[in-house]
Amino acid sequence: MGIFDFLSGQFIDVIHWTDDTRDTMVWRFEREGHEIKYGAKLTVREGQAAVFVHEGQLADVFTPGLYMLETNNMPIMTTLQHWDHGFKSPFKSEIYFISTTRFNDLKWGTKNPVMLRDPEFGPTRIRAFGSYSIRVTEAARFMTEIVGTDGEFTMDEISYQIRNIIVQEASRVIAGSGIPVLDMAANTGDMGKLVAAEVSKTLTEYGLTMPELYIENISLPPAVEAALDKRTSMGLAGDLGKFTQYSAAEAMTSAAQNPGGGGTMGAGLGAGMGMAMGNMMMGNQGAQQGPWGAAPQPAPTAAPAPPPPPPVEHVWHIAKNGLTTGPFSKARLGQMATEGAFDRDTHVWTAGQDGWKKAEDVQELAQLFTILPPPPPPGV
Repeated sequence: MGIFDFLSGQFIDVIHWTDDTRDTMVWRFEREGHEIKYGAKLTVREGQAAVFVHEGQLADVFTPGLYMLETNNMPIMTTLQHWDHGFKSPFKSEIYFISTTRFNDLKWGTKNPVMLRDPEFGPTRIRAFGSYSIRVTEAARFMTEIVGTDGEFTMDEISYQIRNIIVQEASRVIAGSGIPVLDMAANTGDMGKLVAAEVSKTLTEYGLTMPELYIENISLPPAVEAALDKRTSMGLAGDLGKFTQYSAAEAMTSAAQNPGGGGTMGAGLGAGMGMAMGNMMMGNQGAQQGPWGAAPQPAPTAAPAPPPPPPVEHVWHIAKNGLTTGPFSKARLGQMATEGAFDRDTHVWTAGQDGWKKAEDVQELAQLFTILPPPPPPGV
């Protein structure tokens, strides 16, 4: 800020600017009435430029250094003030300090997807974002084109406009590059340089330049990314037949681990997948080549399924007169029924039966008594 010192009893102006912010691009030296004394000291530090505006007209531009505001250092101001005729009275001017350092890590991104024709995917939409840096190269043009009379101009006041320019040029460069989407990640460096060069053509009219621009990421729509992930998974699986067999085995394992969640359906589905997997394996074996490079042999005809195992025959225990005998087979009980040693009221039991029951109440044994001849008629 402005500092005023008393030297030799005379009031001397010392004009300088120290910036403790990171986003101030322009700062106006404030002095009441904008009155600057002839012979004042002006300090312009590295990374700065000082612009004098006299009565609304841009006068002089000072680069880094120490200046005495006199005739030999201010040719334009001398002409405007008629100092060449000896007039050295204080003059009224506005002094603007402009930061010429880089403003880094500024963000940009595409609000809407960029449409392009991909050689592999066809019409595709992508988004891109990254960062860039900016700096003032022509202080006078920047003052006249952008700042005007703003007493404190920050990067936020122009970043929106710059982002729009970047998005326009980035969309054009990316869409017209002809680079497949899958190869763009390997070419972001070159595309970033192309975009920065195109943007700088427009920024030159503002007195600005773009030293660097980075494309940090180029992304596809979620639906396309999901399809791409599925395609990648299929590629990792290799042989589609083996991948199908593996998927069927996984489904069978999941069904076996979840017997309560529709066990019958899961078991049936697992069995069906297992049969399909077995058929595919048989087909693959049949399609193998014969010896000495012979032609592939046809798959052998599947053998008929073996018959189911016979049902397990029960054996029975008999309770009679407080004693139990047995076990007896069903055939033996039939013989005993013929001999009169086993009848409908005889109590029987077999493994898995709930307690003792009369023979006539057991469906499996009741038929033994239906094939017996009825008792002879009386008197025969």
